Amino acid sequence: MRIKTLINYSPNFSTCTRIRKNIKYLIYHYTGMSSESKAIKRLTDVSSKVSCHYFVKRNGTIILMVPTNYDAWHAGKSNWKRDKLLNKKSIGIEISNNGHQYGYQNFSKKQINSIIRLSKFLIKKYNIKKTNILGHSDIAYERKKDPGEKFPWEHLSKYKIGIWHKKSEKYLKKMRKQKISKIEEKKFFKFLYKIGYFPQKQISLKKRNLVKSFQRHFRQRLINGIIDKECLFIAKELVNIK
Repeated sequence: MRIKTLINYSPNFSTCTRIRKNIKYLIYHYTGMSSESKAIKRLTDVSSKVSCHYFVKRNGTIILMVPTNYDAWHAGKSNWKRDKLLNKKSIGIEISNNGHQYGYQNFSKKQINSIIRLSKFLIKKYNIKKTNILGHSDIAYERKKDPGEKFPWEHLSKYKIGIWHKKSEKYLKKMRKQKISKIEEKKFFKFLYKIGYFPQKQISLKKRNLVKSFQRHFRQRLINGIIDKECLFIAKELVNIK
């Protein structure tokens, strides 16, 4: 399978060729800028020092900005499982969306179809595990929200892109907002660390951001930073997915 792309190369990448087997993460971002043209300009501007491998426009067009055998500068300070600074081991996909700051939009159907095609191509090419398909907020939860709670993780999981729990919304809704004990809270964080979220010092603000990041990915209907029985149950389910 080949992916049709336009080319608009970014100068922002590391020039050392990387080893193919070391590429093991797929990271989604939204652009978070007021216009698509501004986002493209920034990602190809040498002074910005940021880039991505692929850019998905609102109309579904895919732009190649950095060949995948080089590090694109998209992840920044990041952690997942035992890995740090994930630029070296990941492929970054920027998706055109104004983001939370400029009027967060639903991702277009054309974008979603392109994301599916591109992701399936990259997963097969690099043998990327579905547990290593992540959002920017998963790997940098202290400072990032993208791709956000409107990103179609559940839909993508039907194409074996990323992981998702199997319980129905009706079942989970019964547990939403139900309080948990301190013991259950400790269990929740242990589940998160097993999934791959990187433990930090237990400062309340960081913990709250971590919970919100988890919710933006796996419990998208309520992003409040509060752990309830629904969150606990989902985290427990995800631990057992391989």
